[in-house]
Amino acid sequence: MSMDKKYTIGILTSGGDAPGMNAAIRAVVRTALENNMNVIGVMHGYEGLVNGEFRPMGARDVGGILQRGGTVLLTSRSKRFMEPTGQREAIRKMNEAGMDALIVIGGEGSMNGANALSQQGVKVIGLPGSIDNDIWGTNIAIGTDTAMNTIMDAVDKLRDTASSHQRAFLVETMGRNSGYLAVMAGIVCGAEMTLIPEVPTSVDEVAVAVEEAYKRGKTHAIIINAEGSGIRTTDLAERIDQMDVGFKTRMTILGHIQRGGSPTAYDRLLASRMGVKAVEALIDGTHGMMAGLKGKGIDFVPLADVITNKRQVNMEYYRMAKVLAR
Repeated sequence: MSMDKKYTIGILTSGGDAPGMNAAIRAVVRTALENNMNVIGVMHGYEGLVNGEFRPMGARDVGGILQRGGTVLLTSRSKRFMEPTGQREAIRKMNEAGMDALIVIGGEGSMNGANALSQQGVKVIGLPGSIDNDIWGTNIAIGTDTAMNTIMDAVDKLRDTASSHQRAFLVETMGRNSGYLAVMAGIVCGAEMTLIPEVPTSVDEVAVAVEEAYKRGKTHAIIINAEGSGIRTTDLAERIDQMDVGFKTRMTILGHIQRGGSPTAYDRLLASRMGVKAVEALIDGTHGMMAGLKGKGIDFVPLADVITNKRQVNMEYYRMAKVLAR
């Protein structure tokens, strides 16, 4: 890329927020400034891109945000941007603001939007940010580790109560289309059973698992249920109580608590690495790509491949969760 003109990078966060997004924003801004570039922050995601909600970002604008959850750029979902007219308006607003490239931090929908802009000639780099870890092309996304630790902390506390009162606790995690969080939580929290969208399970199977845990002399049972498993946690609790399997049930729906909180050291480092690499990629003339963790390094994969492939839950982990529940 030519450095005759001061290069300007736009940055936005889109879709569901994820802990570590602020660390990525900070890394992009400071790496760009180090390379004599300008950075423009886009407020409210793609909706803000269409509306032209921009603000210049300097080193002090990203001071003190590393440890904060959420995103200082705010986020939203935009129906207007999904239409060609909205995309054209977004590109027009970018050109008026003098943006030469755009860095998008977000999940599957965000990468779809990034690819749509890329196909229309915009220089785009995507950074995967999703607590569900459902984005193809990266071993793990920004925010996933923090969400896992939030779930683990909650279940550990619930286990104390479950054991004291000899209860079966049904814990609902996020994961509408992906069982990653539930499976990993099942392993690290020692759950008796894990329900995920990828493996159909009946209420009777859950009841049998709880009853067997009771017969084996366990003082409690933990069932992790991903929200997209096909079985509503409330219905499951009612049915198990009606079937009299030994334990009385209690349920906890973790909900959006999984999205919040200060990012872990892992997420801060991952987000920082990806943010730095995104700017360096643009300097090298790379665009139309998403940064992804491959092994120990950050690699780039085409956005077109990211949106046409589906990340699958590692079934080896699912089998491991079942074995370790004995």
